[in-house]
Amino acid sequence: MAPCIHTSNTHLSQDDNSRFRYMNLFLDRFSRSPITKTSNPSSLNSDDEDVWVKMLEEAKSDVEKEPILSSYYYSSITSHRSLASALANILSVKLSTLTLQSNTLFELFISVLQESPEIIESVKKDLIAAKERDPACLSYVHCFLSFKGFLACQSHRIAHKLWTQDRKILALLIQNRVSEAFAVDLHPGAKIGDGILLDHATGVVIGETAVVGDNVSILHGVTLGGTGKQCGDRHPKIGDGVLIGAGTCILGNITIGEGAKVGSGSVVLKDVPPRTTAVGNPARLIGGKENPKMVDKIPGLTMDQTSYLTEWSDYII
Repeated sequence: MAPCIHTSNTHLSQDDNSRFRYMNLFLDRFSRSPITKTSNPSSLNSDDEDVWVKMLEEAKSDVEKEPILSSYYYSSITSHRSLASALANILSVKLSTLTLQSNTLFELFISVLQESPEIIESVKKDLIAAKERDPACLSYVHCFLSFKGFLACQSHRIAHKLWTQDRKILALLIQNRVSEAFAVDLHPGAKIGDGILLDHATGVVIGETAVVGDNVSILHGVTLGGTGKQCGDRHPKIGDGVLIGAGTCILGNITIGEGAKVGSGSVVLKDVPPRTTAVGNPARLIGGKENPKMVDKIPGLTMDQTSYLTEWSDYII
């Protein structure tokens, strides 16, 4: 995951007492054999464990190991009374400019987060997603401070809330700053679920009418775009548990079914059935259209991009 580190300033807000209950939102809705859930030993062992409490513990441990980070960690994490305050702070610092000051952005962001506690629950699930699925993620704090895909996604959640409140000028302003700061372009009209991993994230583009389900993993350079010929509802719909490989283009108002996998560099112009794997340009189903090979685990959770290659001879140059 590409890092993105800045010096932070301090903002304080009301204490956020909301407790987090993590559960896997991907339910088996298929009539065929059930998908096997894979567990990660690094995942939370207790539903009662709060991500923010864990982050404070991690921050303390990091500062003990690297005292030079004490001021940065204090202004970014430990001086804040809630995850909402810390998030509003770091986003306001990273998205501010000389004329769009961090204090102004902080007040905007914290007001949205305080009136929308569901966003903070989504933030926690995204943190868990990064910790469980990305082997490069050392801790929740590491993701929170340094993963631009995570920060871009949380900025989008705020912008989307403003978009739904018909505060579209502000929403589009945030989109523009996220694009400039993180090289990620997420239209505020797009609907994005929980447990999202934007791995590396550079060059990810998601259009206005796109819908992304829960527990979806998207690698860098992915486009969920229109065909260039239509207005209205013109962008892809991504089901729960989908994995989309790097450099993939999915174009038009098409559906990628739940638990499907799209290989890196693919160009997808038609629906992909649930639990199948599509690869190539133009994309084709592994196993063929009539009898495609079915995925038995949740790709968005396993991050397995090569299991369809049962033998080396399957790989043709």
